[in-house]
Amino acid sequence: MKRNLKLIGLALLFSAASCSFTTKSFDDPDKDKTLIDLIRYVLERGHYDAKDINDEFSENVFNDFIDALDPYRRYFYKKDIEEFSQYKKEIDDMIKEKDLTFFNVTYTRLLERQEEANKIQQEVLSKPFDFSKEEILDTEYEAQLFVKNKKALKERWRQQLKLNALSSFYDKKEDQERETEEDETTTAETDEPKEILSDEQLEVKAREEVADNMEEFFEFTNELERKDYFAMFLNAIVEEFDPHTYYFPPVAKDRFDQQMSGQFQGIGARLQKRNGEVRVTDIISGGPAWRGEELQEGDIILKVSQEDDKEPTSIVGMRLDDAIKLIKGPKGTKVILNVKSKLDGSYRDIEITRDIVELEEVYAKSAFVDKDDRNYGIINLPKFYFNMDNYNQRNAAADVAKEIERLKNENIEGLIIDLRNNGGGSLKTVVDIAGLFIKEGPVVQVKYNTDAPEILRDEDNSVLWDGPLVILVNEISASASEILAAAMQDYKRAIIIGGKQTYGKGTVQNVLDLNRYLRTNDLGDIGALKMTTQKFYRVNGGSTQLEGVKSDVVVPDQFSYVDIGERDTENPLPWDKIKAADYDTWDGYIDFEETINKSVARMKKSEQLQLIDDYAKWLKERRDDTKWSLTYEGYKKRVNESEALAKKFDAMDEYDSNLSYRSLPYEESLFEKDTVLKEKRTRWHKSLRKDVYVEEALNVLQDLKLNNIRKSKIASVKD
Repeated sequence: MKRNLKLIGLALLFSAASCSFTTKSFDDPDKDKTLIDLIRYVLERGHYDAKDINDEFSENVFNDFIDALDPYRRYFYKKDIEEFSQYKKEIDDMIKEKDLTFFNVTYTRLLERQEEANKIQQEVLSKPFDFSKEEILDTEYEAQLFVKNKKALKERWRQQLKLNALSSFYDKKEDQERETEEDETTTAETDEPKEILSDEQLEVKAREEVADNMEEFFEFTNELERKDYFAMFLNAIVEEFDPHTYYFPPVAKDRFDQQMSGQFQGIGARLQKRNGEVRVTDIISGGPAWRGEELQEGDIILKVSQEDDKEPTSIVGMRLDDAIKLIKGPKGTKVILNVKSKLDGSYRDIEITRDIVELEEVYAKSAFVDKDDRNYGIINLPKFYFNMDNYNQRNAAADVAKEIERLKNENIEGLIIDLRNNGGGSLKTVVDIAGLFIKEGPVVQVKYNTDAPEILRDEDNSVLWDGPLVILVNEISASASEILAAAMQDYKRAIIIGGKQTYGKGTVQNVLDLNRYLRTNDLGDIGALKMTTQKFYRVNGGSTQLEGVKSDVVVPDQFSYVDIGERDTENPLPWDKIKAADYDTWDGYIDFEETINKSVARMKKSEQLQLIDDYAKWLKERRDDTKWSLTYEGYKKRVNESEALAKKFDAMDEYDSNLSYRSLPYEESLFEKDTVLKEKRTRWHKSLRKDVYVEEALNVLQDLKLNNIRKSKIASVKD
């Protein structure tokens, strides 16, 4: 009830804000000023740890926004930054006064510098590069100073473009030499010999390739509008509160909803813009376009019309986001696409009835495997997804429960939940999933800054899976993943296998639709704010903030030596601890600690894991080596040395557990019609065979012995 009262309080707060900002937005039609005023108001009153908007805050916003506008130091001059610096300690006052002078000055100057840079790169690429001249380029761009004049800026562009061209030149030269060697051994005497290009000709081709890429880059840059840069400015402000508070412009909010739910309403095609044309890059399996079988990958969409439109709208040259808005639409409505076919160049109209498109790669998937005549199951959960409008429509907890039931029908004796690379999602789905494995009890504690914690509990006495359980995590497993792993660890319900610790995000965010706080709104959609409102804590009282969840069995992986966690972000909230909840550890195992010790011992002896550890160290060394030779010989030497070292790690890909993973019967029945799904599952099963972490998880499942007395009690309760 306390949580509900808190939310009611916030609703009342924002109702007050609604009245206030209605007046302001009516008197001042400037959308940017309304936005900045509303966001400041909401953050100061609703954020978990609201910051003082003072001179220090101002300096941080200044630095972060300049870095966002020009991260590679290829636009602004030193004199620009000196001019901007007069506002360095004034931004806090400007925010309060809705003064956009700093943003306007930097934005206007950026447009000028981008136009200038485009001309500079075109001029640089009009002349040949000398790949014999010794030069060194340091690619640690953020450490570079802003240049003093145009000559220095041109030199900076020249070096970067030379590196790009050198990379292309090297690849083309290597490909030609390899093809020449192959031709000498396989080509008949009567065949026409292939043309051998000189180094000068290869350099021209390399430069042309870079020029095409740069044209595409500046085409994308030119599509960005003032509102896109203003969103960057707002995020430079809000991210000073913590790294997970974020402003979503309307298009970004749509993408966020799509990621959280794993679905959207539209035609089911992924699009890309190139040279002013909107191309189809992927047809999503199961979607309307896939079912219609008319629209194909590579087709170019020229015009779009709705079913009640008299005239189609040309999207040639249109911003991609705007084109997508025309093509997407509510389920059941029709859209007509005028398309140029990739196959024969013909033009035709394709009518598609929009529908709900499900992104299969977001959803839980499962497989089972036979090891030593015993069946085991694995469920891969990429995200804790849910439908933000209707939780019961589809969510991760319901899907995981279905997969467990299906795996039980295959008589599995152990279960792996794979949360690697899972960045989190819905808090409710975590509680519901945890409840599948414990009888009842607390799962996580959440608290606002000044309130006592609220305990979120599994209220269901039933246990869907009472057998051996292993959870796989890595350094990218975050937020909701950490809640589930922590709860299962505290209950001693599962053994956690993964890196030294998970990501370390122990905060809860609410997404606030900013439009609802403007009672009268003639400004159009103003977007949403994802704001940190709570912290969560394990049932043992500890926070996962910064520290993450420490694995029971620590194994190296490619992220072992990379700064990738919450502790490596700017402005993270601190770690703290609260009182433990009242809970009883699970008594279902008789050899929990012994099993962990056995696994640790096996992992220490694993040659594959030692190889992975060496590979992670090598990746760290390569990442830290930011200096590149701009000569062909120097570049070739570096590449050859890297390839020679990389051969040592070829055995990582050759590793094979010789286990055979299979899809469940319900999924196999879909393969006849959905060959794309079949191919995806074939690739997944192949990757599982090569996965030493999954193999060890299976070993742990084999070692875990259940307390048969406890199982008998559960069985009698169910009966």
